[in-house]
Amino acid sequence: MTTPDPSVEVWGQRNDALPPHLAARADAVGERLRAGMPSGQGRLGVAFSGGVDSGLLLALAVRALGTPRVVAVIGVSPSLAADERRGAHDVAAHIGASVVEVATHEGDNPAYRANGPDRCFHCKDELFTRISDDVARAHGLTAVAYGENADDARRPDRPGSRAATEHGVLRPLADAGLTKADVRALARALGLPNADKPAAPCLASRIPHFSVVDPAKLAQVEQLEAAVRSLGFDDCRVRHHDQVARIELSEPDLARSMAAPVRAALHEAGRAAGFAFVAVDVSGIQSGAFTLPLVQVTRG
Repeated sequence: MTTPDPSVEVWGQRNDALPPHLAARADAVGERLRAGMPSGQGRLGVAFSGGVDSGLLLALAVRALGTPRVVAVIGVSPSLAADERRGAHDVAAHIGASVVEVATHEGDNPAYRANGPDRCFHCKDELFTRISDDVARAHGLTAVAYGENADDARRPDRPGSRAATEHGVLRPLADAGLTKADVRALARALGLPNADKPAAPCLASRIPHFSVVDPAKLAQVEQLEAAVRSLGFDDCRVRHHDQVARIELSEPDLARSMAAPVRAALHEAGRAAGFAFVAVDVSGIQSGAFTLPLVQVTRG
């Protein structure tokens, strides 16, 4: 467990500068957090990835409950990129929150490895189980929260939400009605360092459903995504199609990826990561492209 550096300015001391409409949203989240703590006692564990949703939730939890009563919990497994792990620690340090890492073993679950549309359920179920079994007693947690927002709550391709419900995990951002836009606006107003961080789903999301998830594939994706970012592409996905790496970039970056020096560098990086072929998808980044069609067909 890492604890806050006492020399770092306490994040909560800077919260009185929020514009009134954003302060109201922050207060609404705080009310739900306080209501979710039994008898107002104990500590809150925040399932923490370092992304903007969980980052804002962690900051608002510190604002509402105080630093000593909040613990950021990072689930560590081969599906978490090393860059994301380091970034999560940096964001927690900025907020001034203690961090606990817990090893998760979703890869031991055949249902997770099979990679159906419910893969995220098995991942979140493992995380929340580990928090309950390994973290709650050791760190005095009486409640756990995670950063689902109101927009995600309406999407059909979020089976992790079912795991949260089954484990009694709080979702104060969604319950307070905060949309993705609200989350970004509040994070910027609070000066969080990840306020404009692109969404970064776990590495397993890069593997098409029903193609087995294994550590070797996850390592290939991580290696190539790190190489793509090193070429100046901040927002990217590497989709793993066996011998083919399909790189998704933001639309403004597509033209640059085709310039001769960059195109050659992308190809070389893909081959170094173990792919035989490297392609750039002209459709750009596509959130939920693997899961949404399957969920919609199932529901139809």
